[in-house]
Amino acid sequence: MMARDYYEILGISKNASTDEVKKAYRKMAMKYHPDKNPGDKTAEEKFKEAAEAYSVLTDPQKRQMYDQYGHAGVKGNGFGRSSGFSGGGFGGFDPFDIFREVFGNSGFGGFEDFFGGGGSSRRSRTSASTRTGSDLKIRLPLTLEEINKGVTKKIKIKRLDTCKACDGSGSKSGTSRKTCPVCHGSGEIREMTRSLFGQMVNVRVCSNCNGEGSVAEQRCPVCGGDGRVKGAREISVQVPPGVSNGHYMTMTGEGNVGQRKGSRGDLIVIFEELEHDVFIRNEDNIFVNLHISPAEAVLGTELEIPTLNGRVKLVVPPGTQTGKMLRLKQKGIPHLHQHGRGDQIVRILVDLPKNPSSEERKIYRDLLNVEKKRGCVSHRFSKIE
Repeated sequence: MMARDYYEILGISKNASTDEVKKAYRKMAMKYHPDKNPGDKTAEEKFKEAAEAYSVLTDPQKRQMYDQYGHAGVKGNGFGRSSGFSGGGFGGFDPFDIFREVFGNSGFGGFEDFFGGGGSSRRSRTSASTRTGSDLKIRLPLTLEEINKGVTKKIKIKRLDTCKACDGSGSKSGTSRKTCPVCHGSGEIREMTRSLFGQMVNVRVCSNCNGEGSVAEQRCPVCGGDGRVKGAREISVQVPPGVSNGHYMTMTGEGNVGQRKGSRGDLIVIFEELEHDVFIRNEDNIFVNLHISPAEAVLGTELEIPTLNGRVKLVVPPGTQTGKMLRLKQKGIPHLHQHGRGDQIVRILVDLPKNPSSEERKIYRDLLNVEKKRGCVSHRFSKIE
């Protein structure tokens, strides 16, 4: 099935601003979110399409590639509905991550009422959120050489740990917790409002107890009543060969600890591909320019050129024109979790002498006379492609 145009998906023009892209995405996400359309596969697909379009069109570099080359320009950059890996694996694209990024970490942020969520289910979600720690996100810079071979990186992260002084309770030693005087133990604040459509109930988390229903009689002097303190940990990240810029790894249970000794969130490591001095990467292919002299272009030559896997010989055939692309098979980046590699593409650039010596000038004059005698000088015109 042919991929749809990203601008068409969001219903915007190609010169739409980033704010217009975000506005269009929010509208579609509200309309087609799976929670609002349970069991509707068409709505689910539209929700994914909108998130994918948003991911590309709000990233200046990806948008430029898409505008120039279409879907092929962003292929292999972590997108694709079947490219994700769940539970600690890889994925460059998760529509729900995009949704949380736009609407906030709290999910819908009032959107639950729009979906008609009941009070009991909301309480269970609030309780879960206070028990589970938040996720952490870090960016891990990688060179092309590291991406090519794979690498194990040791990184130091800062995260929240359980306070040892109060064992996570948030209470001063020798004291206990009491019922929250604001919500009276429910963990929620209910507000009645009237509108043209009748009476409505707005339910929000109690800010005094953070939805727990209880507060410390006296706060722990070490953590200030939160039950958590700042900590640090060194972890090892095993990066497999072939990852792309924007791919990420989810490390389960390495995020912030939850309040009251709750389970930890996850650590999301986002891979960032560093710019190389010589090579340019496009998907799993590597591109490089090779500058040669006019004589080498005419007569041909054999040269040693660099690749990510060491130097190799390249044969430049006689009569090679500037701009010619020569391909070195299997000398590119490994395919992620697959056999084989991309190729290295060598673009030939013939460098003409800007300040030729007197000897070179004589040679070129003699060559020009030979070409004229042979009738090789033809000032023909052709269409620009």
